[in-house]
Amino acid sequence: MPLGNNHKELVIWDGIIEKTEKKLANWKSQYLSFGGRTILINSVLDSLPTYVMSLFPMPAKRDFLWSGIKEGKRIHLVKWQTVLLSRSSWGLGIRNLGLQNKCLLAKWLWRFGREYQALWKEVISNKYGQNSLWVSDMVNIPYGVSVWRTIRNLWGQLQHNIRYKVGNGTRVLFWKDHWIGQDSLMSSYPDIYILSSSQDAMVNEVWSEQGWNFSFRRLLND
Repeated sequence: MPLGNNHKELVIWDGIIEKTEKKLANWKSQYLSFGGRTILINSVLDSLPTYVMSLFPMPAKRDFLWSGIKEGKRIHLVKWQTVLLSRSSWGLGIRNLGLQNKCLLAKWLWRFGREYQALWKEVISNKYGQNSLWVSDMVNIPYGVSVWRTIRNLWGQLQHNIRYKVGNGTRVLFWKDHWIGQDSLMSSYPDIYILSSSQDAMVNEVWSEQGWNFSFRRLLND
């Protein structure tokens, strides 16, 4: 893991770029057709290590497809979104590394909520704080190498694509977690949430064998 560099600096990827350039050696790619370059790109992408991609945001560089190993830039003939489509959808079927990069980074957020006693999770929680059982606080420090900042910023996207299994209700927030319906109860019933005196209550704290147990307060301006 490269330490001492900003988490978005390109120097982090020097080793990956060097390995890629060796695979795209001049004698192999100089006379390749466009179709040949497409096959070679997918072949090289399959062999790229995923370790760095699971920690750092990957910069976009797409010159080889259009210009091969020639110097200078060439016009991109179609939108990159079209290139990433499958061949059955009239694309080139090139792997979406940007999406793969985000998925690998977001996996750490998934592990954060699942690995209850992991040492790395304790380090993150103690450094940045943890108000939720599933994710740390936002990372707002303006200095240092913040690998976790990039990962934490993906929580909004991940949160809207997961649902919680309530179980005994000790790890699911009644109002704020997405455990019932398409959205959190806080978003679905904002007026009731504002009146609630237990906005951070877990499901088990408002449910008993006798039924639901809620308490509300009046707004100060009422």
